[in-house]
Order: sequence, then C-alpha cells, then structure tokens
Amino acid sequence: MDAKELLAEQLLKIKAIKLQPNDPFTWASGWKSPFYCDNRKTLSYPFIRTLVKNAMVSDILNNFTEAEAIVGVATGGVPQGALVADELNLPFGYVRSKPKDHGMGNMIEGDVKKGAKVVVCEDLVSTGGSSLKAVEALREAGYDVIGMVASYTYQFDVAKEAFNNANVKLVTVTDYEHVVKQALASGYIKESDVETLHAWRSNPSQWGK
Repeated sequence: MDAKELLAEQLLKIKAIKLQPNDPFTWASGWKSPFYCDNRKTLSYPFIRTLVKNAMVSDILNNFTEAEAIVGVATGGVPQGALVADELNLPFGYVRSKPKDHGMGNMIEGDVKKGAKVVVCEDLVSTGGSSLKAVEALREAGYDVIGMVASYTYQFDVAKEAFNNANVKLVTVTDYEHVVKQALASGYIKESDVETLHAWRSNPSQWGK
C-alpha cells in the first residue's frame, strides 16, 4: 500500500472523510455534496499526523528541491506546514485569508526573506480559490512561489484549470480517486454509490439541484 492509499484508508478510518451518497452534506458555499472532508482531525492522531508530514516532506524533496521556505495557508495548512518546515529545517510563515484588522494589518505572518523560493502548504484543495488567493498574496509581496503541497484534493476540473492558469504545480498526499477506491474496498460504500460520487465530482456546483 503506497502513501496515497494509506492516507485514504486512515482518513476514512478516523472519519476525517465521510461519504453519504444518499444523505448529502451542505458545504459553506451552498453546494450539496455526498462527500465531506475535515483534515484537521488528522492532527489529533500522531500516526496519521506523522504520515502526512513525512509524505509532504518527501513530495517537496522530490518536486521542489530548491525550496527555501514553507508557507502555510490559514488555518488548515498552518500546523502541518509548521511540522514540515521543522522537519526540513526551513523558515516558516503563513498567509491569512484577509489582513488583520488591527496592529500591523498583516496578511502574511512570519519573517520569511522576501524573494525566497517558497512551497505553500495546504490541508485541502477543493476549487482552489482560497489556496490560489494565498499564492497571489505571496507573489504580490515579492515571494517566488514554486509549488504547493496539500493533504487532499477532490480533483475537480475547475481546480486543475485554476492551478494551470496560475502556473502553480500542485502535489497532494492523497486524492478523491484513492479515497473512493479504499471506501469501496473496505465496504464503506457500494459499487452503485460510485456512479453517484463520480456524477457529483464532474459537476459539483449543480449536483443535487
């Protein structure tokens, strides 16, 4: 079992990912979804937390060898990003979703050298909107974003297109395809549920309407 399969298995085991094809969730965006992911749960399990950290470190060493700093996306990418930066002995900072409304009004926190080649760390990529907003903020501030690592992606076409347009290479520890494969193998879902899940992923904004 490789890292993608192992993390997919563990996310289902601790219910960080839930699949409910017949009783969909409602996301904050208003989208109906048979799929829910809360990767913050992984931080409470040392084995899984370390699995994610080691996989991200490996992904960075294999894909972004020139990295000079790690930057997390608040809030989900901050703790895992800090763990990764510590393992790699690199500077760490993080990007807020919006500037602070007091003090220095910072959006980017930390003391990472301007112009540094940075890898952005995320816990979850759905449409890619918030992740790429962080990339844009870093680039505008003078940082050289060389890529992003994330724990999980839904592999939406809209996200793939957005990352391509932004010229950002995305590497993830696991993804939708591996989770569905593991859920089916474990009996969590039935073969008949897979078609429902695929239909949702192909058009998530309109699914269930």
